[in-house]
Amino acid sequence: MKLLAGFMLAALPVLALAQTPDAPVPAAKAPTAQSPAGQARAAPPPDPWQPRPVAEVQALDKITARATPLSIRIGQSATFGSLTIAVRACMVRAPDQAADTAMFLDIIDSHQGAPQFHGWMIVSAPGAAMLEHPVYDVRPSGCHA
Repeated sequence: MKLLAGFMLAALPVLALAQTPDAPVPAAKAPTAQSPAGQARAAPPPDPWQPRPVAEVQALDKITARATPLSIRIGQSATFGSLTIAVRACMVRAPDQAADTAMFLDIIDSHQGAPQFHGWMIVSAPGAAMLEHPVYDVRPSGCHA
């Protein structure tokens, strides 16, 4: 429940950005004397998430206990055992925010009927979204330029 509340709070700045630029200025934020009438707008809040081009993923073979770090560029994929791990997005929090990393992954096992994963994984909440696979574990570890 706490995690859901955190996600909802994180989404508030996105909702504020979704307003159209032609929306009227609220009376509380009316133009100041220094700015031309009707042109003053509150600056949008800074985006708390910043994209990075390379994702760092930690892959684990649970049978052999072999952990392998993988460095994958956005839009590309890597293989680990029978898994194909494709990275669609990798984001880090802004420097003035609490450190965190989130990445959107598509993980497909070449064995028919094996578990797959399509979605966001977050470093600070590894149990919120994870690949549920009997042999492999995949976790995000970071993003960089």
